[in-house]
Amino acid sequence: METEREMRNASEEAYPMKSGDDLHSYSNNSDFQREIASSANQLVSEAIAENLDIENLSPSTTIRVADLGCSVGPNTFFAVQNILEAIQLKYCQKSQGLLNSQIPEFQVFFNDHSSNDFNTLFLSLPPADRRYHAAGVPGSFYSRLFPTHSLHIVHVSYAIHWLSGVPKEVVDRTSPAWNKGRIHYSSASDEVVEAYSAQWAEDMALFLQARAQEIADGGLMILIFPARPDETSHSQVSTNVSLNVLEACLIDMAKKGIVSQEKVDLFNVPMYYMSPQELGGAVERNGCFSIEKMRILHYPTSSHYQFLTSSRDIAQVIATHVRAVMEALIKAHFGDEILDQLFDSFSRKLEDEISVLESAKTLHYCTVLKRKTMI
Repeated sequence: METEREMRNASEEAYPMKSGDDLHSYSNNSDFQREIASSANQLVSEAIAENLDIENLSPSTTIRVADLGCSVGPNTFFAVQNILEAIQLKYCQKSQGLLNSQIPEFQVFFNDHSSNDFNTLFLSLPPADRRYHAAGVPGSFYSRLFPTHSLHIVHVSYAIHWLSGVPKEVVDRTSPAWNKGRIHYSSASDEVVEAYSAQWAEDMALFLQARAQEIADGGLMILIFPARPDETSHSQVSTNVSLNVLEACLIDMAKKGIVSQEKVDLFNVPMYYMSPQELGGAVERNGCFSIEKMRILHYPTSSHYQFLTSSRDIAQVIATHVRAVMEALIKAHFGDEILDQLFDSFSRKLEDEISVLESAKTLHYCTVLKRKTMI
């Protein structure tokens, strides 16, 4: 296994979501993620009831929960509240008539990169009568963040598809994997796909190794993530289709001289959509966790997105959400002058590609891992 020093030296590029509370902010454009994640609430509650080991914990033990990649919106608070309510219910069912004061105290850690807008996050923290003590923990979750065996539950929602960095080969002009003229691995050469896949495998090994050291025996890790269905081509993943459209917009801007072609050639999006099979293999190689549950999440039928019918409305919603996620990354590479023009063009092109986008495939999974008791 790699040393902690090697883990700390892993590439740790930061890609914060759009900060603040304005029109294009992530906090105002993350309801898609929230509604998908909320469909996992019952599964998460069941997993805690069935799999969280509390038998060896004394009432004086503080239950520690960490949400990794929490970002800036209110989504993290909804997820944490569901987790804590499930733990409280488990304690109450374990001992009928348990006094409220005998339920352990809770400490919740909200983690993201140091460039995350923690000010906006904590301004929306629930009122003082919440049942937990809150703390922010800056840093990459691809390295150690917490003391050994200090956590009981780790929650990660819509974060582990972000790589620790762009694979070095895809921006190296001398490499067979140089991704000239493209911004992603979708529809790229086999060498580019392999570079992204290898980067994901390395990152996931670091992620699981760090969490294996931080989570107490019998503790749980809840992963909610978009995924590529097994045996599905990368080019058929809906988010990858969207990135192909964004790529076309940047190439058009390069042809018009608005941005340089060289900048486009050197811009790559550090996301990788793993398959359930790939995740299962990574967990098996790590050896410290068992997969207790892995289920597909379905979009709530009550969502207002279900009632969008026109291509224009759908395209505008997608473009707004992609901007909230991608703006900081694009701004860091190209500057902020192109943002409005780029995403106006993106929305128009998406409108023309809606049928292709709707035929693409992305599944959303909730996977629950349990820390094995190591003898």
